[in-house]
Amino acid sequence: MVKYGIRNAFLPMATPHTEMINDLLKLAVESGASDIVIKSNKPGYVRLSGRLKPVEMDPISCPEAQAFVDEHVPKVFKRKWEDEGQVDFAYSADGVGRFRVNAFHQRGLVSIVMRHIKSRVPNFEDLGVQSEPMLKLAQAKDGILLICGATGSGKSSTMAAMLNWVNQNMDKHIVTIEDPIEYTFQDEKSLFQQREIGLDVPSFELAIKAVLRQNPDIILIGEMRDRETFETAISAAETGHLVFSTMHAATVAQSLTRLFEFFPPEEQIQARRAVSGSLRGFICQKLVPALEGGGRVPTNEILNADTVVRNLILEGQFEKIQGILDGSTDSNSFSFNKDIYRLIKAGKISKAEGLRFSPNPQALEMNLKGIFIKT
Repeated sequence: MVKYGIRNAFLPMATPHTEMINDLLKLAVESGASDIVIKSNKPGYVRLSGRLKPVEMDPISCPEAQAFVDEHVPKVFKRKWEDEGQVDFAYSADGVGRFRVNAFHQRGLVSIVMRHIKSRVPNFEDLGVQSEPMLKLAQAKDGILLICGATGSGKSSTMAAMLNWVNQNMDKHIVTIEDPIEYTFQDEKSLFQQREIGLDVPSFELAIKAVLRQNPDIILIGEMRDRETFETAISAAETGHLVFSTMHAATVAQSLTRLFEFFPPEEQIQARRAVSGSLRGFICQKLVPALEGGGRVPTNEILNADTVVRNLILEGQFEKIQGILDGSTDSNSFSFNKDIYRLIKAGKISKAEGLRFSPNPQALEMNLKGIFIKT
């Protein structure tokens, strides 16, 4: 149980429901929570180190949750909220921070899920990831780079760290299409144009269609959500742009499968040709509980699409990709088991947690005993 503190007035004219939820957000941020879950007629909940915990506070009523959304949802989204019963938007609590908000109805009541967006764009050291393979991908001249993982696995933070490095080291024009904007970048060596769906452009589809006319070097697409998005990404890659995007997929093998689900069977050969030519790599990520100090540690599976990988994709031999990840001696491509093994040996995570998060715990157990299968 997380204890709810004494209320603070965040805004001189803050309404009671806004003040109460702002207090909950302040407690969440101070506790290091990643997410806040509000269900009508329940106390607030926060997610700490991946675990959901209740907050010791009065329940938030449905009218209070409804009033908060009605008051803070941008005008352009009000009709969507009223007609569809669900809406995404960004919210800023004065003195606390920015949050990505999803409000929705369940059983006729209002629920709200909020994710804290840290104000400072992270770097590789902040995240604790292996930077070398990510830097190689970030420096590609063109192509498609996909950052994959489940919701809450840190995909956006990893992508932001890569673009942060580009911003500090390269002179690029970067256009982002986000729903909503998460990290806000300050121009350093690069120039950023960040477009938020609903506020800067009416729809994702219109933003995608316009982006190639905006003279970008790098395009960030918040999520690879459908065939049209992916075809635009391929077109951009083929005309000399580097495209960053995310996908909901657990492993590299699953990510490849999902990509080709965008296309019907009769178009698979053409799709494989396009993907093999434009794909630069996958970064898949999970967050594993840390051994010391609480929190979670990212573990990655990374595939750099070299000539061998591109030929396998072209020939449709996806089943051989995992063997490359498991057996590769290239430090820029490795499986989850290899990275989990590294984290266990470095004392960053426990053996038990490593085995729990491994996609192949039997093979990891053998690795930890010094047994490795060469491919």
